[in-house]
Amino acid sequence: MQNHDIIVIGASTGGVEALTLLARQLPKDLAATVLVVLHVSSQHRSYLPEILTRSGPLPAHHPRDGESLEQGRIYVAPNDRHLLVESGRVKVVKGPRENGHRPAVDPLFRSAASVYGPRVVGVVLTGALDCGTAGLIAVKKEGGLAVVQDPRDAVCPDMPRSALEFVAADHCVRMDELAPLLTRLASQAVPARTRKRSRQVANEVKAMTVDIPSMEEPPTPSEYAKPSHFSCPDCGGVLFELDEDGLLRFRCRTGHGYTGEALSGSQQHQLDAALWAALRALEESASLSRRMAVRARERNHAHSAERFDERARSAEFNVELLRRAVLGGPAPFAAATEGAASDGPEEAL
Repeated sequence: MQNHDIIVIGASTGGVEALTLLARQLPKDLAATVLVVLHVSSQHRSYLPEILTRSGPLPAHHPRDGESLEQGRIYVAPNDRHLLVESGRVKVVKGPRENGHRPAVDPLFRSAASVYGPRVVGVVLTGALDCGTAGLIAVKKEGGLAVVQDPRDAVCPDMPRSALEFVAADHCVRMDELAPLLTRLASQAVPARTRKRSRQVANEVKAMTVDIPSMEEPPTPSEYAKPSHFSCPDCGGVLFELDEDGLLRFRCRTGHGYTGEALSGSQQHQLDAALWAALRALEESASLSRRMAVRARERNHAHSAERFDERARSAEFNVELLRRAVLGGPAPFAAATEGAASDGPEEAL
């Protein structure tokens, strides 16, 4: 008899505190395997396994690629690597980013759902944007259970709110209720029923794990999505659009994935960078034109000097306009920074 013994958890902003509380309350004889993705910066080693191991009875660690899955252990995604699930083992891969993240929550959820189906319990905790929602949709599609932290209990309620908006969650609980719930679910038998695996979920998992040296052709998103008018912020390729249970998502041929909200945030970052680059170029143009005007006057080339002065005045006028636009623009989209740069206080955890 199979139980709900594969627990996948995703968190972002505020996740360290939430996961620490969960680790403290989980029993040492938990009859399940726990896999965790916390969004962290690629530049810093994650110390989350040490924190969780000190906090509770279950050992936590960064797994090696191909390591066997065991019950009563917590597997934590390392920085700059996706944590995926295969039959009886984990994969740790440097696949394409999803919503600007690596590791990302959704690939873990999809891979577990694709392999273990109704045995999976997907858990979305505190965090910004809508990461985890697409993965939780996959968990439900494959027959698993969806558990969401009560947004009123979350440090950052965006991820739980999005999950509740698009997914028919089986449970919505506070953090102090989560460990007892997961312990109970791990002991419950999975109802026997016919399962039809989703080809789309399997293909999206495969896009993260294609063996590059073998030059294997990655599964094209055109099998389950249509080309959009947008380009991928990571590689510049065409983004394919799909509407999944009302959640707008995008994926390019090389595997980069975005929800509509995450794509909007990434575009804002690109626009901001382009504006500052244009401002710098204009300031340099004005400075060079002023210098050329001075040199022209030193050589008594009055006509050239006037031409360079006019060019400098035009550049300086545009600099002032652009600077006002950049500095006086709308307030930054707070959640967008998390998706592209992971600049939160939990980077090095």
